[in-house]
Amino acid sequence: MAQRKAGAEKRGSVATKGRASANDAAPRDRRRERGEASVQRIIDATIELIAEEGLASVTMQRIAEHVGSSNALVVFHFRSKENLFRAVLQYLSDQYDELWATLVRAPGLSPVERLLGAVDCAQRFARQHPQWVSVFVVFSSDRKSMQIYNEIGLPSDLAYTAEARELLTEIARSGGYTGVDLDTLSESLNYLVHGAWYWDHLNPPGRESNVLRKTMLLLLHQAFPRHFELMR
Repeated sequence: MAQRKAGAEKRGSVATKGRASANDAAPRDRRRERGEASVQRIIDATIELIAEEGLASVTMQRIAEHVGSSNALVVFHFRSKENLFRAVLQYLSDQYDELWATLVRAPGLSPVERLLGAVDCAQRFARQHPQWVSVFVVFSSDRKSMQIYNEIGLPSDLAYTAEARELLTEIARSGGYTGVDLDTLSESLNYLVHGAWYWDHLNPPGRESNVLRKTMLLLLHQAFPRHFELMR
């Protein structure tokens, strides 16, 4: 009897400890969620300010005011403006990569479908998130921030170009095309994207046109006429 009672007390103690542990974990999870939400609000506010005003006038204090928080909170999360800028660029790079993965790397797509997905990715990203594109342009054209862009954005750009070239190579091989300058073609597609993004940043109404897609399909049709149709 005494043994059963002791055993019951022990089990009760373990159960109580388990409930306490779960109760402790819940506040920690909520604190983490609040912290992540706070970080995202600061990143979003920074994107808005950079897209509207460039980098020169963006300060930690202005970001805090824009997000409706204290300067101390912004400093707590990011320590410095450079760290914040890195976080912003990394966030935007991750968002583009996520869209690229959905449109280009989805299972079961043919090389032609993947390449069309890459074309769609560039245009869709610009139309859905014009501020994001403006921030990319600002980072890549400002001398002070170019080092950050070269560390975070440039490797991804080079990887996308290399991936597109592999798709072009496969289409040329399987389609029996010869004499196609694949290096120039892949670089030309890359130039078109960055040129269109720069122009859309300067001339926002042009963002709604289909010039980028039409031009990319024109190049692809000239190289692989049996695989890509011109856009009407």
